[in-house]
Amino acid sequence: MTILRIYTDGACSGNQNKNNIGGWGAILEFGNHKKELYDSAIDTTNNIMEMTAVIQGLKALNRKVDKIQIFSDSAYVVNCMQQKWHISWQKNGWKTASKQPVANIDLWKELLQLIDLYQPEFYKVKGHVNLNHPSVDLNKHYEKFLSLNKCHFTFDDFHHITEMNNRADELANIAMDAIR
Repeated sequence: MTILRIYTDGACSGNQNKNNIGGWGAILEFGNHKKELYDSAIDTTNNIMEMTAVIQGLKALNRKVDKIQIFSDSAYVVNCMQQKWHISWQKNGWKTASKQPVANIDLWKELLQLIDLYQPEFYKVKGHVNLNHPSVDLNKHYEKFLSLNKCHFTFDDFHHITEMNNRADELANIAMDAIR
């Protein structure tokens, strides 16, 4: 079975301020092949950049694969997919449980079309884990990763996933630096 992994991250410097800079990064990994994508935007939000990273990662696919795994540190994106918030939103006329309009509806609709097409699995990762710092308890992070995602990745898989997600964060920051 061919598995494509997409590692994503978004960032926003000055999030929620009128003038800010955002960036996103995505890494597509298929066997030994990797493709890095990134870009930036002004007057945006962190959530928009997180969603954009996933959307652009999926839009970059040029062939059908058997299985797609998406790794993100965005609770906004991963919780929506794992907990199926989007189903309730659509049933409620794109309103949240508190009857408020869903934010970023245009991006959610675009993302849901891509999800319908590719049927990816979503996994939540902890962002910004320093894999080389002696005080970081990687076993604790690994156990939390397994429990959050109800999955069975090996410790080596977890280490690689974390490393790639850190790289996606670097790409988002490279994109922001390019427009500063």
